[in-house]
Amino acid sequence: MNKTNNGANLGFENQLWAAADKMRGHMDASEYKHVVLGLIFLKYISDAFQAKYIELEATKESEYTDPEDCDEYAAANIFWVPKEARWEKLLAGAKQPDIGKFIDNAMVAIEKENPTLKGVLPKDYARPTLDKHRLGELLDIIGKIGLGDKAAQSKDILGRVYEYFLGRFAAAEGKGGGEFYTPQCVVKLLVRMIEPFKGRVYDPCCGSGGMFIQSRRFVEEHNGKLGDIAVYGQESNPTTWRLAMMNLAIRGIDANLGGRNADSFHNDLHKDLRADFLLANPPFNMSDWGGQRLKDDARWKYGKPPANNANYAWIQHFIYHLAPNGVAGFVMANGSMSTNTASEGKIRRNIIEADLVDCMIALPGQLFYTTQIPVCLWFVARNKRNGKFRKRSGQTLFIDARQMGSLIDRTHRDFSDEEIDTITGTYYAWRGEKDAGEYQDVPGFCMSAFIEKIREHGYVLTPGRYVGAAEVEDDGIPFEEKMTDFTAQLYEQFAKADQLEAVIKKNLEVLGYGK
Repeated sequence: MNKTNNGANLGFENQLWAAADKMRGHMDASEYKHVVLGLIFLKYISDAFQAKYIELEATKESEYTDPEDCDEYAAANIFWVPKEARWEKLLAGAKQPDIGKFIDNAMVAIEKENPTLKGVLPKDYARPTLDKHRLGELLDIIGKIGLGDKAAQSKDILGRVYEYFLGRFAAAEGKGGGEFYTPQCVVKLLVRMIEPFKGRVYDPCCGSGGMFIQSRRFVEEHNGKLGDIAVYGQESNPTTWRLAMMNLAIRGIDANLGGRNADSFHNDLHKDLRADFLLANPPFNMSDWGGQRLKDDARWKYGKPPANNANYAWIQHFIYHLAPNGVAGFVMANGSMSTNTASEGKIRRNIIEADLVDCMIALPGQLFYTTQIPVCLWFVARNKRNGKFRKRSGQTLFIDARQMGSLIDRTHRDFSDEEIDTITGTYYAWRGEKDAGEYQDVPGFCMSAFIEKIREHGYVLTPGRYVGAAEVEDDGIPFEEKMTDFTAQLYEQFAKADQLEAVIKKNLEVLGYGK
């Protein structure tokens, strides 16, 4: 089976991670990730710069180009790297005790020459607590990435290594961290479901930017034009915002993340944006989101969310930012499907009655690094009466995928590509897309329900309520024969139990505890 994974799949990623991980000593993964990812980013922009430099050097006599002219790099959308910040310069000083200071100075110089990176790069490599000998070794390890490859391939490898390391750091941090990272299989499923081919893609809690990277990959795989999607995002955590900026830059994605970190509820940096596609994995069950200060907000069209839980504030924020024909796919805690606490049940009822809920998917547990509890995916369509959604106006597709996925280690589960194909193929068929086949309800897996049916279930959106149990295949053995065999086995077990009881009593008597 072709397994998806949370990383690069380059053949050397595990060895690279193991080598880099040895360097961190007693440093926490949450702190060490910025050390490593900052260096990978630096290697990336240095490789891109060096490739362009070689190209200009080769043509300077015939075309009068200057490899030290920063405008040449800006025209090619490549970051300008000053001499003191170039990788070979840093690598030459890797064994010196001042290597941390050299790296910090390089980061400052790069930010100064490239305004879009201002305030983004880590600049704390000279701190006394960071072992400089280990830092030099780490520089050597990262220096080997992509060497000997063509420039474009080298850049792609660095981008994939960066993504792989994000996943590994999320796993290393566990529940105490990892909010910056959504497992790749979940992102892939979300993107495949809403198909962001052309238009504005928005994520108001974008973490490290994985939704945008997968959206770009989707467009590339389907022979679309990358210029046809515009990326907008927002992230409240300042260090995560910087991770996202580097992650997107290393992928060549020109994204508008608002210019700074900010809280989407209280400082919406894209207040007027109406997105064609929205992808999000908001923090689950936020109790301190400041809802009491937003009681009369324009976003609460379907009801005021409770001040002690942000789930329905996020859902309404998503809907508010959708264009007239926009679609959204987002992760939610399972409680969002059935809760009647405070105003949540009323809000859910209003959203359902407005015919906004297109599809609900129940996921298995252990997919996420931040929580072991199972979660669900919501898919919302702003206009189900027109376009590709019109065939299913007034209906919602329920998919129960809790039995899917398999463990990739002791604590984490992953979907295979085939399983993602099964889920998305079911959705495409239900929507009536060409070449997707004929949709049919499958007991235990999927069911299409009209709003009247959802009303009967008290507006609960839990797929298990609708799909029922899977049909058990008839093995051809008559019921009477099965009961005879079962009864014989049961009496045999009774007899063994009597024998065991007698042995236990005898042993107790030997010990002086018999009756």
